[in-house]
Amino acid sequence: MVSLKACQSRIELIVKSQSSPLPSAARPALLIFGILLIAANLRAPFTGVAPLLGMIRANAGMTATEAGMLITLPLLAFAIVSPFAAGVAREYGLERSLFAALVLIGAGIALRSAGAVWCLYLGTAIIGGGIALGNVLLPSLLKRDFPDKTVTLTSAYALTMGVGAAIASVIAIPLAHLFNSEWRLVIGVLIVLPVVAALIWLPQLRNRTSPAKDTATPPHGGEVWRSALAWQVTLFLGLNSFVYYVAVSWLPAILHDAGFSSDKAGSLHGVLQLATAVPGLLLLPIVRKMKDQRMAAFIASIISMVGLFGLLLVPALAMLWIIFFGLGAGAAIILGLAFVSLRASSSHQAAALSGMSQCVGYLLAAAGPPLVGRLHDASGNWTAALAICAALCLVMALLGLLAGRAMHISSASIGRATAKAI
Repeated sequence: MVSLKACQSRIELIVKSQSSPLPSAARPALLIFGILLIAANLRAPFTGVAPLLGMIRANAGMTATEAGMLITLPLLAFAIVSPFAAGVAREYGLERSLFAALVLIGAGIALRSAGAVWCLYLGTAIIGGGIALGNVLLPSLLKRDFPDKTVTLTSAYALTMGVGAAIASVIAIPLAHLFNSEWRLVIGVLIVLPVVAALIWLPQLRNRTSPAKDTATPPHGGEVWRSALAWQVTLFLGLNSFVYYVAVSWLPAILHDAGFSSDKAGSLHGVLQLATAVPGLLLLPIVRKMKDQRMAAFIASIISMVGLFGLLLVPALAMLWIIFFGLGAGAAIILGLAFVSLRASSSHQAAALSGMSQCVGYLLAAAGPPLVGRLHDASGNWTAALAICAALCLVMALLGLLAGRAMHISSASIGRATAKAI
C-alpha cells in the first residue's frame, strides 16, 4: 500500500502544479476580463427586474409599495454591508471576497426564482449583499493592481455595468413573452452572469491580498460626521441616489401609464442604463484636472431636473428626456464619488467619508422606491412623484455648488464643521 505521507506529497504536487502562475502576458488580461465580468453583475441582477414589476405585482397580488421593495432591499443591503466590506477582505483576502460576492449573487438569484413571495424578497436581499461587496472591493482592486490605469479601467467597468443593466432591461419583456409570462424563469436566467464570472475568477483565488487603504470603512462617530462639507458631499450623493433609483424602479410603469407598450418601456429603461454609464467615459479623465467641480455638479443636477420635468410634461418625447436624466444622474454619481477623495485630507479620512456617504446615501436611495410607490397608490398617477424628484434635483444642484468647492475637511477642527482651502 502507498503510505499516507506519499499520498500527501502527491496531492501537494498536484495542487502546486495546478496553481502555478499563469504566463505574465495572460495574467493581467485574465484579471481585467474577470473584473469586467464582475462589474456586469453589479447592476443587472436587480435593475433588470424593474420592467417586470407590473407582471410581478399582478401575479403575486402586490401593491406598488410592496413591489418597490424589490429595488429597496438591495439598497438596504448596500447601506448595511458596504461599510464592512473592507474588513471582510482584510480577513479573507480581496480575491476570495470578490468570489464570495459572486456566489452570494448567484445564490440570491436562484432563491429569488424559487416561487414563493418570501423567496423573492430574501433572494433579493442576498443579491444586494453580494453586490455591496463587489461595489466596494472592485475599485479597491483597481487601485491596488492597476494604479496607472485606474481611470481607464474605472471607465471600462462603469460602462460594463451600464451595458449589462441595459441588456437585462431590454430582454426582460421579450423573454417573458417567450416564457408565457413566467417572470420567475426570466429573473432566473440572470444566474448565467455570476456563474460565468465565478468560473473566470477561479484562477485569482490563489491570491489572498488586502484591499486598498482608502476602501470604505464602517461609519462611526468622528470628524467627518461633524463636518458641514462632509454632509454636503453625502447629501449630494444621497439625493442623486434617491432620484436615480426611483427612476430605475418605476420608469417602465411610468412609461406604460403614459401609453407606451411594455416592450418599448423595457427598451427605454435600457436606454436609461446606457445613458447613465456614458459620463464615466468622458468625465472621469478630466474631473481631477478641474479647478473646482461646482459648475459641473450644478449643471449635471439641472440636466437631471430637465429630464424629469420633460417626462412629466411631454412624455411623448420620453427618449430625449430619459437620455437627459441618465446623463445628468450618471455625471452626478461620478462627481459625487470624486468628491469623496477630493474633499478628504488623507486616505484614512477618505475611507471614513466613503463609509459615511455610502451608508447615508444608500439609506436615502432605499427610501425612494417604496415612498414613490405609496404616493402612486394614494394619488393614482405619477405626477406628484416626478415633480418631487425634479425638485430634489434642484436641491442637489445647490448642494453641488457647496460640495464642489476646492476645499477639504480640516483635520485640525475636530468637533467643528469647518473646512480650509487646499
